[in-house]
Amino acid sequence: MVVKKSLSKRISTKISGSIKKALFSTQGLPLILTFAVIGILFVLFRMKGVELDYKTTEVNKKIEKVTLENKELKAKKARLLSIKRLRRLANKYGLSQPKQEQIIVIP
Repeated sequence: MVVKKSLSKRISTKISGSIKKALFSTQGLPLILTFAVIGILFVLFRMKGVELDYKTTEVNKKIEKVTLENKELKAKKARLLSIKRLRRLANKYGLSQPKQEQIIVIP
């Protein structure tokens, strides 16, 4: 039992020692740095993507708001230029329909 524990301890220390030696060697360190940089860049690009999604959503909401406002303004314009309203204003200010010779057609 004691022999097995000491043997497993030696094996684990040898393995951890060889792993440390390989990782911090002249070949292992550039690999670690490369993977670390790739990981950081992945996170940064992902954050930028999420940020752009938020901005896109915000712009789409503004577009919807302006479109709705545009529809409301068109409806208001249609109400103001309705024939009923124009005739009522004409009666109020004493205006009459133009005669045929008063109408000028520009081609």
